[in-house]
Amino acid sequence: MDRRYFLIGLTTAFTFCAAPILAITKAGAKKLVDSLVKDINKVIASGKSQEAMYSDFEKIFERYSDKSYISAYAMGVDGRRATSAQKRAFSKAFQSYIARKYGARFQEFIGGKLEVGSVKKVKSWYEVSTTAYLRNEAPFDVTFQVSDRAGKNLFFNMYIEGVNLLLTERTEVGALVDRNGGSIDGMISDLKKAS
Repeated sequence: MDRRYFLIGLTTAFTFCAAPILAITKAGAKKLVDSLVKDINKVIASGKSQEAMYSDFEKIFERYSDKSYISAYAMGVDGRRATSAQKRAFSKAFQSYIARKYGARFQEFIGGKLEVGSVKKVKSWYEVSTTAYLRNEAPFDVTFQVSDRAGKNLFFNMYIEGVNLLLTERTEVGALVDRNGGSIDGMISDLKKAS
């Protein structure tokens, strides 16, 4: 093989390998949140029972969120001493808890809707701003942070009226651990009943 062609081929291979296979784009982030908002609005308008809505919101969380990242962040430093089984149990309990907690908040939107607005790049992710329109209330902001760190576009944080989901849940989980005298199993048990 000619040395020159070998070097060109090698350079091309390294250039290709160095480039990210998936790179999040503004359009990709907006598309994810458009779909997410469409599904949330559909549940809000469904007229289903509260329990059925929570189940639907859990499926939405499963589909659109980077649940591994969110769960690990919420568990914080306690995650370092948790066993693999405890981490799995926490992740499952946390997903249901989030669906109940934020499902109850989105239930306030009945008769209203979410509309997707602007998208802006922040470091390696995008923030997608939406506006919540509720009956007899002033509109307010709901912002989703979207990244592709999990290999596909998913939201990894959410702000409702400026309240940060990640920081709020890390505080809540830490308080549950403290209330259980440092017991991770006790915290998981309480999380299953919390809303």
